[in-house]
Amino acid sequence: MTNIFSARTLRNSIVAMALVLAPAASFAGVFISVGIAPPALPVYVQPICPEDGYLWNPGYWAYGDVGYYWVPGVWVRPPQVGVLWTPGYWGWGGSAFLFHAGYWGPHVGFYGGINYGFGFGGVGFVGGRWDGGHFAYNTAVMNVNRTVIHNTYVENVHVTNVGVHTSFNGGAGGIQARATAQETTYSHENHIAPTAEQQQHVQMAHADKSNFASANGGHPAHVTAVTVNNYKSTTINNNNHNVANNSTHVNQNNSRNVTNTNTHTANTAVSNGNRNAVAASSRPAPQVAHAQPQAHPQAKPAARPEERPAGGGERPRR
Repeated sequence: MTNIFSARTLRNSIVAMALVLAPAASFAGVFISVGIAPPALPVYVQPICPEDGYLWNPGYWAYGDVGYYWVPGVWVRPPQVGVLWTPGYWGWGGSAFLFHAGYWGPHVGFYGGINYGFGFGGVGFVGGRWDGGHFAYNTAVMNVNRTVIHNTYVENVHVTNVGVHTSFNGGAGGIQARATAQETTYSHENHIAPTAEQQQHVQMAHADKSNFASANGGHPAHVTAVTVNNYKSTTINNNNHNVANNSTHVNQNNSRNVTNTNTHTANTAVSNGNRNAVAASSRPAPQVAHAQPQAHPQAKPAARPEERPAGGGERPRR
């Protein structure tokens, strides 16, 4: 009896420590598993790029001591020239949902087929490309002030899962996508861990209890931030209308964007032939699993009154 009690106490202590470390673990490539699916991805407006060279990290649901919490989308500085961000994602592992952490690399890898928006439509990345030592932004899907940042272009792209807000891969109700052979090849490339700035952002999101689904019902109020140092700078916007910000007008339902003269249209999306190569699922297999968890179908977020985020924005995350 004593041995059983000691084993149970030890197990609970290990789980508790894992939960405390969850924000850091979500970026470290190792994460606890969860028996229930994460909430749907909220629809939001992308804040305008704060400075040349910043890259977009889409928002996602992480897991903490009291359940899922929202990590706002944010503009961040890459660790070096030439690398792109592959978002993390939740995947059904057969007995639990496992988190595959994001990373930097020369190609955008497999991220579960999740449509995070803003160039991350489920496969690869079409929001921009490295051109020499500078990053060029595709203003068809990125919110950039072209009077300030001049290294831009417009490339119309197509997305097949417009309107899908599912936040996990596999299982009941999940995105049924698998890594391609090319993506598997890319998985052997050298990858760079998230920066200290990105990890700080996750810690701040975890510290804000209003981000937890248990507090907001899966509808976070603060869905994006301009930069890590400008947390809570913008809020949610679920309505499908054009939002003007400086030189860019962006439609929020990921079905079309209009820039300046309203002559260009595009879908936020994914193109296997895009110049930014599609990379592979290179994350290490997540660890720790709850016994016999069950996936639940994705619930659609309830409609909310329109809000305009401070600083304007781009097409919605979802």
